[in-house]
Amino acid sequence: MKNNCESIHTYCHDLPRYTFPFDSASIPKNGIYVLFERNEIGHGVDRIVRVGTHTGIDQLAPRLKQHFLSKNKDRSIFRKNIGRAFLYKENDTFLTQWNLDLTTKIMREQHEEKIDMEYQNLIEDKVSCYIQNNFTFAVIPVDNKADRLLFESKLISSISLCKDCRPSTNWIGSKSPKTKIVESGLWQVNELYKVCLKDSELPLLFSGVES
Repeated sequence: MKNNCESIHTYCHDLPRYTFPFDSASIPKNGIYVLFERNEIGHGVDRIVRVGTHTGIDQLAPRLKQHFLSKNKDRSIFRKNIGRAFLYKENDTFLTQWNLDLTTKIMREQHEEKIDMEYQNLIEDKVSCYIQNNFTFAVIPVDNKADRLLFESKLISSISLCKDCRPSTNWIGSKSPKTKIVESGLWQVNELYKVCLKDSELPLLFSGVES
């Protein structure tokens, strides 16, 4: 598994790199994004700490903005998990409120008045600041939705199964209450440890998957 993950990192390292603030017009409209985090190294290059994509047509840039800009943890599980790690590290009881998802009307009616929104906004600001100052990303252009979802899953599995691609001792994700994040070294809990990307698929993916 080492060589496969190493090849993925090599390919991704050579892709154009985006930092915050980024120009949406310069980002491919459809694709798979890989996130890199400051001071995280894997296979001698920046370590991939999250792989993600989007489902809507031409919605890659808006999806990335939900992570980097939109102060709404219920629209970005990545933001939610960053906040969880901050709160869990400090043994902050607000974690219970942070975990609530207010995207549905029923949940808002049941819980919104119980939440300290002023404090939640402070955590959202902290999450935004951390993401904007510590993460960069690259994009693998993939137009077809089914291909995006398939290769997203395979990339996540390949990286999560690599025993040589581990987080630093100071990685904030190690403070997460989510065991899968701590163990995988990735800011995600889905698609871990499943079907890996084949070596023969690497050139196809990074040359642009045909629709």
